[in-house]
Amino acid sequence: MEKKLINKMIVNCFKQYYESDSMPIGDKDLEELTKRIFQIKKEEPTADLYEVVNDIVYEFLTG
Repeated sequence: MEKKLINKMIVNCFKQYYESDSMPIGDKDLEELTKRIFQIKKEEPTADLYEVVNDIVYEFLTG
């Protein structure tokens, strides 16, 4: 998996909840979410990437 792809998926997922001008995530948080996604995919290689990204973003927003 490519880090750039994961970052783009995260940003696109946030766009579902916020207007693109008011993203509630900084570079540090984006890096942390990316690391968590890579870790989950490492632990569960058969997990659907799209679902993992959506779950992590949802947890971030509601956590």
